[in-house]
Amino acid sequence: MRGLVVIAVFAASVGLAAAQTPRPPANVNPGISLRPIPDAPGKRVAELQGLDKVTARTQRFYAPVGQATRFGTLEISVADCLVNVPEAPPESVAYLTIIDNKPGQAPEKLFAGWMFASTPSLSALDHGVYDVRVLACTMAQGSAPPSSR
Repeated sequence: MRGLVVIAVFAASVGLAAAQTPRPPANVNPGISLRPIPDAPGKRVAELQGLDKVTARTQRFYAPVGQATRFGTLEISVADCLVNVPEAPPESVAYLTIIDNKPGQAPEKLFAGWMFASTPSLSALDHGVYDVRVLACTMAQGSAPPSSR
């Protein structure tokens, strides 16, 4: 009997907390402010920054959307790169897949997901030697954007 009372009190408190939680109006969709980079001359790229923790060197490089780019032993593929609409705070978000290709070992997928330029620690690459973060989504001018190493 006592267990039923505890369950009933818990259920009532959860229901009360849910009822007090403010919800956005039904006609507002707060997550739809990201969009692809507006069309312009050049190629869509994610501007990334890599850190080699062994040498303490950082390097900025461009990773074209839809192509793989190398940084040390890492192969970084950018599936999509989005920016906020002009009326929203600045933000760049890239969907990255990062694979470590150590010599003599099988490739190891280290990361697959969205990285946010404004909050790099939200979804960070966890690696002993390298750090990678998104700086911006932009259009690269010229025939081919520079790549790393």
